[in-house]
Amino acid sequence: QVQLVESGGGSVQPGGSLRLSCAASGGLFSIYVAGWYRQAPGKEREWVARISGTGGLAAYADSVKGRFTISRDNAKNTVYLQMNSLKPEDTAVYYCNLVRAQYDYWGQGTQVTVSS
Repeated sequence: QVQLVESGGGSVQPGGSLRLSCAASGGLFSIYVAGWYRQAPGKEREWVARISGTGGLAAYADSVKGRFTISRDNAKNTVYLQMNSLKPEDTAVYYCNLVRAQYDYWGQGTQVTVSS
């Protein structure tokens, strides 16, 4: 059983930056595709970014492309989301996800608030 713990959320002004971290334990981290999702109040959870097990392939939602960067450190069992040029519409709870075949794990989420 894999456990995921996100950190790094907080409040920031528009144009600011935050880096989210997601630490995994209890499994072989590198075999999973890692992703970040977010859910704003009153909206459905949406996909933000994902990265392959080796870290060689990444993909982004159009809404964050060019502003967010996903990365992973398999030696530390951690996946990151660097968020730059933050906008108020980025305000949401951000969730980390690991997936492989029928295995699908989620963290508890970390709040990101972008407001002046």
